[in-house]
Parts: sequence; C-alpha cells; structure tokens
Amino acid sequence: MSAITQNEMDFVLTVFKSPESHYNANSIAKLLGISRMGALKIAKRLTEQNILIPKEWGKAKFYSISFDNAFTSNYLRFMLEREIQHAHPYVKVLADEMRKIKSADAAILFGSVLNKHDLAKDIDILLITDKRRFQKLKQEVVEISRLNAKRLHPVYQTKEDFVNNIKKEDAVLINALKGIVLFGWDVVIDALRP
Repeated sequence: MSAITQNEMDFVLTVFKSPESHYNANSIAKLLGISRMGALKIAKRLTEQNILIPKEWGKAKFYSISFDNAFTSNYLRFMLEREIQHAHPYVKVLADEMRKIKSADAAILFGSVLNKHDLAKDIDILLITDKRRFQKLKQEVVEISRLNAKRLHPVYQTKEDFVNNIKKEDAVLINALKGIVLFGWDVVIDALRP
C-alpha cells in the first residue's frame, strides 16, 4: 500500500462521519475542494483496496465504508488518530487534557472549538459511557471544567443510546460525529457499522 494522501484521508473520513448522507465523486469533490477527476481516482483506489464500496444509483456511484473488510476498521482507526495529529495546536492541547477522562469509553470533541479554537465560548464534547460510571464521569467533567479557562459542555450517551440516536439521525449527534474522536475509536467505528 502506498502513502495515504490528505485528500484520501478527508475522503474516507467524510464518508465515515456522514452516515446521514450519500456521497458520489462529484459531491465529495465539491465538498473537499478537489477536482472531479481527483475524487474519482481516490474513490477508485479506495474501492480497489476494499475500503469503500460503490453502489450504483442510476448513472452515479455512491460510496460507503466497507465494514465487512477486517482491514477497514484498522484503517479508520489510523485515520481518526491521525486527525488529532493534524489538528490545530489549541485542539491538540484540549485533546491531551480530555484524554485524562477515565470514566468514558469514547470522547468526541466538536463544535465551535474546532474552528474558533481559543475564541470559542465553550468546549463541546460527546462522552460515551455506561450507567454505572455516569456519576463518576460527571464529577470528572466538573473537575476539568474547574481547571479549564472554558466551560465544558458535555453530551452524555451510553453506547446503546449513541447507536440508536445515530440511526435516528439526531442532529446533535450527527454534528458531533463531524468532530475529532479523542479516544474510543473502536467504540465509534462499531457504532457506525450498518
């Protein structure tokens, strides 16, 4: 396998993080600001590697993630981890701080902090946990908020709620998916399996 380009990474993550949308090469090209031919080449390459599955609707091919391929989960995890490395320095510092949370199975940083960085009013974070650890997680969030200059605005979900709300296309969770997964990559990947 050759090196993964930034456009390939953006292509895969856009398809993965948008279970509510259907993308073809044209729509991805417009969204990513690349040429249609460039998007087609990326789609072809990812299809040959069995990372994407093309589905024909009329004359267009729409792409989805190939979850049947065991390699795909590792590829997605690599992309999600790499996304943090390419984030703005302010987001990287927040990611390090949020990784101190021990009572959650997964965390996704989302909202204005990803674009406005230190100018954002608060920090939106989706935390996936279970009912048994919920109170402890709330206490951890209070502690981090107390030490941080910006207030944490948490959204709490159990794994089951997360999966069900994604299927319902809950607006807050669909928005959160567009964020950066800080930890619990496998939990998020498993939740988006069809």
